[in-house]
Amino acid sequence: MADLPELRIGIDVGGTNTDAVVLDADGRVIVKAKRPTTPDVTGGLRAALDAVLGELGERTTGIGRVMLGTTHATNAILERRGLGRVAVLRLGAPATTSVPPLTDWPDDLREAVSAGEAIVPGGHYVDGREISPPDLDAVRRFLEGRQADAVAVTSVFSPASGEHERLVAELVRAEYGLPVSVSHEIGSLGLLERENATVLNAALYGVAAHVTDALVTALAERGLGTSDRPAQPYLAQNDGTLMTVEHAARLPVSTIGSGPANSLRGAAFLSGVADAIVVDVGGTSTDLGVLSGGFPRESAAAVEIGGVLTNFRMPDILAIALGGGTMVRRHGIGPDSAGYRIVREALVFGGGTATMTDAAVAAGRSPREAPGWRDRLDAALGDMSEGMADTLERAVAVADEMVIDAVDRMSLGKTDRPLVAVGGGAFLLPDRIPGASRVIRPEHAEVANAVGAAIALASGRVDTILPAGDNRSEAIERAKEEAVGRAVAAGADPSGVEIVDLLEVPLSYLSEPAVRVHVKAAGPLAR
Repeated sequence: MADLPELRIGIDVGGTNTDAVVLDADGRVIVKAKRPTTPDVTGGLRAALDAVLGELGERTTGIGRVMLGTTHATNAILERRGLGRVAVLRLGAPATTSVPPLTDWPDDLREAVSAGEAIVPGGHYVDGREISPPDLDAVRRFLEGRQADAVAVTSVFSPASGEHERLVAELVRAEYGLPVSVSHEIGSLGLLERENATVLNAALYGVAAHVTDALVTALAERGLGTSDRPAQPYLAQNDGTLMTVEHAARLPVSTIGSGPANSLRGAAFLSGVADAIVVDVGGTSTDLGVLSGGFPRESAAAVEIGGVLTNFRMPDILAIALGGGTMVRRHGIGPDSAGYRIVREALVFGGGTATMTDAAVAAGRSPREAPGWRDRLDAALGDMSEGMADTLERAVAVADEMVIDAVDRMSLGKTDRPLVAVGGGAFLLPDRIPGASRVIRPEHAEVANAVGAAIALASGRVDTILPAGDNRSEAIERAKEEAVGRAVAAGADPSGVEIVDLLEVPLSYLSEPAVRVHVKAAGPLAR
């Protein structure tokens, strides 16, 4: 039997650059590349992929998997572009009619997405008891003759019981042939936020199909892998894990925020540190997150995307307007940035615009590979008006204070954790930062996000409400089994899946004692 392909490619699309890396079977980075992100995203993806393949040469037959973290879904929502029309169904009448679906949506996004909304009988109480049977005839009346690309179904307290959502989904698929987004697979407790996430997921089905088709086609055109074992594509999720393209086509909203999660996972892998503050400095912004047990700490607050509040899982990220391309002026820095134009406009590249990269180089913080940067900066400063050197010095002091303040906000008073500096602009950071025990600068830090995509596991999770009585243990075991099943469906090897997170929160003021249970399972990808 021929050896199985052992090389992995990780690709991450950022706002300024698209990064790609190739890892061998031992997890070593053997090839890396950085290319400007293009407006259509796909062009930069292909350029980065071709760059690493060009260095691999004939070894492309050894590629077994390609992992992609992309901003396609985020951009589609922010730009109101390429979104599908969604018929929005809520199962909860008459209990939830006071706040109709999509009430808090921006007008332009609602106009782009909504094919109509309806609230029909159905749903459950918090303890899983039925409020009323789902009115399937009302569902039919709402959908009859309606022009929609997909249907979003949200039932009251579906994390406690998804039975009604499954019944409606079966009806829609059987009688109307439309794809269905169901809320118990996407969000957690909180009806309106879970409903919003479910509708966005349905609106992204077309975008997801475009991304997965483009990725699959790009791999096929380049003949990656072997004839009997072509390279398998995966997409990164926003919790730092992966899913198959089939899974991504069903849950595209899970790809939103995958970039910061990839950076955190890559930082953990490259540094060998499982608990740390991670600072990812890009060309336009700096993202700060916290590693806990090697995985991103998740946000407990509702997450706003394109003006819409949602409650699906997202890493706890603090973004500040500081990057290598951030503009430096006499009165301060940023928030505007040269972005991908930095290679033409910054002083260290022979341009005429002062950026934070120039300020860092002036302060002696050049990256390891910066041939001629200092010489070109000195030449530029000699031609500019007096005082520019002082302006650059003040800019470094301002940037350091921004980072120190952000680290303090993310550390929550815990100062014994190291700080891992990653990203193409990590050289901007000082060697000592209050609030962190030390600063770690791992090798290949500039492509940590792509490394994070390449080394990620597949995962599944369950967020539900269970009785706290005598059957509690059995109910929790069932929740664990469901989480494992979802991880396997996302692409994990059944024999390697483990429960990596289990959280129980007692619920007060209920007629019967109950607990909210969150279970996460993760494991290596199936071969």
